[in-house]
Amino acid sequence: MAAATRSCRPWGSLLGLLTLVSAAAATWDLTSLRCNFGSFCECDFRPDLPGEGPGLECDLAQHLAGQHLAKALVLKLLKAFVQDPAPNKPLVLSLHGWTGTGKSYISSLLAQYLFRGGLRSPHVHHFSPIIHFPHPSHIERYKKDLKSWVQGNLTACGRSLFLFDEMDKLPPGLMEVLRPFLGPSWVVYGTNYRKAIFIFISNTGGEQINQVALEAWRSRREREEISLQELEPIVSRAVLDNPHHGFWRSGIMEERLLDAVVPFLPLQRHHVRHCVLNELAQLGLEAQDEVVQAVLDSTTFFPEDEQLFSSNGCKTVASRITLFL
Repeated sequence: MAAATRSCRPWGSLLGLLTLVSAAAATWDLTSLRCNFGSFCECDFRPDLPGEGPGLECDLAQHLAGQHLAKALVLKLLKAFVQDPAPNKPLVLSLHGWTGTGKSYISSLLAQYLFRGGLRSPHVHHFSPIIHFPHPSHIERYKKDLKSWVQGNLTACGRSLFLFDEMDKLPPGLMEVLRPFLGPSWVVYGTNYRKAIFIFISNTGGEQINQVALEAWRSRREREEISLQELEPIVSRAVLDNPHHGFWRSGIMEERLLDAVVPFLPLQRHHVRHCVLNELAQLGLEAQDEVVQAVLDSTTFFPEDEQLFSSNGCKTVASRITLFL
């Protein structure tokens, strides 16, 4: 799994955020009305649907290592959502798992295959708590500005993608302002919120997922036998019990506004090897056994006895390769 290039429109400070909010509100024009009232909204939305060519499905198969559940679930939900001309609610996904397992990678691929400009599209909005919401004491300002930002951009184009990274580092209470945008019946002032996509990313639930994967390995069960039904309840409970997670007391999970909790399994040695080979190919380099082995040898695995799962998944593969070339 090669690391995807991540880009977003920087907000910087509260002043920058307010400027963007004002700009978003100003985009309510005739084009926006066509976008919201008609089925012919152009915006930047150019979906490459699963099953209609190599595209997204092929990229996931080749580059997203060890994630049979995430691949199948995301492709199924995305295809149904995009093919529906009048969805009854936004597509809302919550991605969970250990660091470096592919959560940010799959999010960037979705942006790439859904919008002409990829992550640089004006209709793809990436939020980071460290950049956009760094001061918990400013929570009320953040809530007001986030609501205005989302509403203004959905007014400009109903086909928008909102990515929320590191949900376990968001100020408690912030996400409750999104609840009206995530349900099945929110069409306000002519704005159709139901064509939007919201993706939330966090490490919460990663330890529980790792434990299930470890127990499956110890009992000699195939990794692909691990089911969503095993993981979804324990991940949901981990989120609900975590006061530091963005969904804490937001009502989003309690009201079942998520379309899916998407689990990402921990990566084993052969998955990391797959990532190394992919990264070398992207660099235009031949696979060198000594380089591949050096990266694997420099990677930390856990638990201590089994040395089964990569501590950082594939997150540090690209940087480690440069050390051994």
